[in-house]
Order: sequence, then C-alpha cells, then structure tokens
Amino acid sequence: MSKQRLMIIDDEKDMLQGLSRILPQELEGVDVETFSSALSGLESIKKQSVDVLLLDIRMPEMDGMEVLTAVKEIDPWITVVMITAYGSIETAVEAIKKGAYDFITKPFEIPDLVRVLNKALERSLLIRENMNLRKKVSEREPFADFVGQSPPMRRLYDGIQALAGTDYTVLIRGESGTGKELVARALHELSPRSSRRMVTVNCPAIPEHLLESELFGHKKGAFTGAEQNHSGMFLEADQSTLLLDEIGDLPVSTQIKLLRVLQEREVRPLGSDKPRKVDVRILSCTNQDLEARIQDRSFRDDLYYRLNVVTLRTPSLSEITEDIPLLADHFLRSVCNELGLPQKRFSVAAIQSMMHKSWPGNVRELQNFLRRVALFSPEEEIGAADIRAAQDSLYGSAAESRQGEESNGKAVKPYQQAKEELLENFTREYITRLLGQTEGNVTRASDIAGISRTALQKIMRRYEIRSEDFR
Repeated sequence: MSKQRLMIIDDEKDMLQGLSRILPQELEGVDVETFSSALSGLESIKKQSVDVLLLDIRMPEMDGMEVLTAVKEIDPWITVVMITAYGSIETAVEAIKKGAYDFITKPFEIPDLVRVLNKALERSLLIRENMNLRKKVSEREPFADFVGQSPPMRRLYDGIQALAGTDYTVLIRGESGTGKELVARALHELSPRSSRRMVTVNCPAIPEHLLESELFGHKKGAFTGAEQNHSGMFLEADQSTLLLDEIGDLPVSTQIKLLRVLQEREVRPLGSDKPRKVDVRILSCTNQDLEARIQDRSFRDDLYYRLNVVTLRTPSLSEITEDIPLLADHFLRSVCNELGLPQKRFSVAAIQSMMHKSWPGNVRELQNFLRRVALFSPEEEIGAADIRAAQDSLYGSAAESRQGEESNGKAVKPYQQAKEELLENFTREYITRLLGQTEGNVTRASDIAGISRTALQKIMRRYEIRSEDFR
C-alpha cells in the first residue's frame, strides 16, 4: 500500500523544520512535505494529491482561509487541519464551515498534534477507499457479468452497489438458476476485500460428518483419517469473504456451531483447545423457504436472523421476460464461441417464441437450452421451428423426421429401436433439466425425481452427466 502524504503550509520556517524532523517518526508510513509559501504548496497540490493538509491560518502571503478555499477547489476530498494562534471559536467554526476537518491551537504539544493528525489521516484513508470503490463500481456499470436492464435487474444492481463497500452479512435469495452466486461474486469483487479470493462452501455437497472439519478445520489425529492439520474454510477466508451456498441444507448440528462462530468471530478446529480469531464477511445463498424450515425446526431462527442482516433477491426469468432478447443474444454468442461455431442470430419469431415459453429453471435453463439450439440448428438464422424442435428435446428424432419428409417418406424404424432412442433422449433431457433446477444438488434432485440417490447417480454415469456442470 502506498504511503499517505501529509503537507504542512506555515510561514514559520523553524516550526516547519522541527515538524519535518519529528512527525515522520511519530506517523508511521506517512510522507511529510513542508512549504513556507502558500502559493508553492498550492502548485504542488495541483501536481500530486495530498491526503492531509496542516495549514496555518495567519500567513503574510495569503490568508489561510483563502488557501483553504483554493485547496477545496483543487481537490474537495483533501482533509484539512487548521492551525490558529488565537484559539478563537469563531475562527475555528468559520474554517470548518469552509470545509476544514479540525483545528489545533498554537502553541501545541506534539502528542496533541499527532493525535489530531492520526484522526485526519484515518478519515482521509476511508474517503480514498470509498472513492476507489465507487470508481470500481462505476467502471463495471452495468456489471460485466450481468445481462439485463429490466426494473428488477436495475434494483438488483442498486442493491449490490449499496452493499458492496460494507461488511454486512447478506442473504441472497432466489429460485434455482437465477444467478445467486453471481451476485455473491459481484459483492466480493466490488468490496475492499477483493484483493483476496472469495471462498465458497457448497453446503449440500459436503457429507455431514465432514462438514464441521471442512468449515472450522481440524488438528492432526482429531479423528480417524485426520493425518495432518487442516485449516478449514473460515481460516482460509480470513480477511476475505466466505459464501455459504445453499445454506438451507446445512445440518442443524452444524448450524449451532456456525452461529457460535458468527457471534464470537472465532473458530475452534476439531481436536484443538485454542480458538482462533477470524475476520470474515459472510454471504449466504438459498432457494428454500427458510421461514418454513424454521417452523418445522430444521433451521434455527437465531441463525436465520444472524444471516439475514440484509437480503438481496434475484428475480426469476418470468419476472424479467423483457430481458430474454438480451440474454438470448448474449448466450448465443458465448455458445458459438465455446463450440467453435460460426456466429448465429435469432429471427424475430424465435425471440417471441422464447419470450412466451415457461422457464422453470430460469436463466440457467435458458443458457443450457441455447447450447442445444446452437448445436442442432443448421442455418445461420435460428427460427421459431428450431426453437420448437429444441423444446421437443428429440433432436435425433426431429432431425430424422425432417430428413424423412425431405426424402418423401423414409422407412419407419423398428418399434424397439425407436422406443429405446425416444427413452434415451427423454432420460438425458429429464436429468439435465432436473440438475439444472437443483443447481447440481444430487440429493435434492433424487427427492424430486422420486428415486434413490444411488439410482440417480447410476443414470448420470450412464449418460456421462456431471453434477459439477450445473453448479
């Protein structure tokens, strides 16, 4: 981090010499520069920014109040501390009204001056960090990773902007496939913690018996298989952001320990008797009705209130249908690049067809759908017929049907072969949509499908479908 810059403008050269010798020793990491001429000081400020200006009120060349006004015109964010030899309340009030931060009266003791300057430097640092954050946000507006300009999306952007610079715990709620993790990433990347990597915990993906160790760490020998020390994700996210993805799936036993960490801001690795302090910003995501989970006692209300300091909600695709043309165009270009295909475009009818279609899997479903559309549409322009064919999810059958029509009646396949192909296409499409809806959560997908987790995993292996591709 670059040093802060303190400038002193005073016509008393002896005092300047004394301060330039003493203050660098008292103010760590601060460059001290002195000027006995107000005009020379102003010229220097025009060339290089100053964090704090210590300015004498009474000077022969230019009155301190005039210098204050000129300084604020050059840079309104400079923190100015005035020196007055009179201790006049009226003078001090006037200086503060003109933009000064504080004042000190001559003759002053060095400890008193250092205390005032430290406060001024701290204020300046906060101002500069805030300005850098605003610049960072404005450079990404509209956010590079987001698509959509509908009112619900604009409200989401405003919420991210408002919360990015804070350390508030944020609960991100929304249906599956609406970009909750994208929001979490934006909150982190636009925050003062962005220099460190955000750590993500996929709560349902970690077996319950390992979850506590993964979150809080363990000491070597703490349990069977603990062959070395493990820091855990909280310590890994120290000074950064920890995202608890699908927090609603967290077991109650782990919820209790998580609540203790949030309250005490310290973790105790398994097998250790020494807690360790952590500075972690917590973000969490869920598509579940946590209030209903509280009612059935599968989610603790005290943890809910800890996590739900502020809520951001990601809109479903049905709420932002006006953004579908933008989303479709964005995903189509990305998919063509991804697959090495020539760039394609949608007809007006194709866009209208997608805008009237139901998307229970939201943006993720639309994205996966467009991968298939781009792959199986032979023409440069994708029409409504291609959208309907993709909706049928029978690409092989649909393509063969079109070929059969073009060849004036190709022979019908044997019943068993046609049935097997139809079943294979159905199964592949069903599992793809199911995992898209559950964001790759195999346990929840098996519950929705009404089959065992083992059976679902066998089907996924048979069709080479990976749950990681949907997270």
